[in-house]
Amino acid sequence: MKGLAEIILETDQFVVLNKAPGVLSIPDRTQSEPSLKDGLIAKFGHIFTVHRLDKDTSGIILFAKDEATHKYFSKAFEDRSVEKYYLGLVHGVLPNQSGSIDGPIMEHLVQKGLMIVNKNGKPSLTDYEVIEALGKYSLVKFRIHTGRTHQIRVHAKNIGHPIACDPLYGDGQPILLSAIKKKYKLSKQEEEERPILNRVALHSYQLKFTDAEGKAYDLVAEPPKDMRALLQQLRKHL
Repeated sequence: MKGLAEIILETDQFVVLNKAPGVLSIPDRTQSEPSLKDGLIAKFGHIFTVHRLDKDTSGIILFAKDEATHKYFSKAFEDRSVEKYYLGLVHGVLPNQSGSIDGPIMEHLVQKGLMIVNKNGKPSLTDYEVIEALGKYSLVKFRIHTGRTHQIRVHAKNIGHPIACDPLYGDGQPILLSAIKKKYKLSKQEEEERPILNRVALHSYQLKFTDAEGKAYDLVAEPPKDMRALLQQLRKHL
């Protein structure tokens, strides 16, 4: 799984991984690049999709190894008995340390692939808790109770604090060290500054669930190098 993901836990029934950013969870329509599912099929022979993460979103994801397990976990996700937590870096300082965003989500009528909060949308609920205030940004832990497309990204925009580097729901601008460090100087070897982060600053952090045999799990995927490096610089130059 080199380059695609690291295995956090593997049993005879399922596998839980920490997906790298920039990797497709499952193949796209054009089979344009290798997906995590392709890698798992190559490793195990067959695999079943339970849920998925956006390409840019890193972190914890679960796949089933057989049909019965797939059916069990699909129902568990649908019934909301699986607890899903994410870490996101958002723009600005939130007025409240914690709260809930209850806004129905639907696809934009004209712009395909863009989701919006609209009273005619599907019920969507996200809880949030501010973990750390970091100057222009805040590190926030999100729990999603529903699994709508782009749910956290849409809800974060809706409360006026979009996810950093989000091209659809935020400004899409990469985060540069020069914007954080006051006396930043480009090194002689570099012609132009490389961003610390240039993808949606969202990481699937934690899954809590019970398997078909009644065993409880609480699994965590550590954030990848790009997010860790950015958080380090933000703390350093506060």
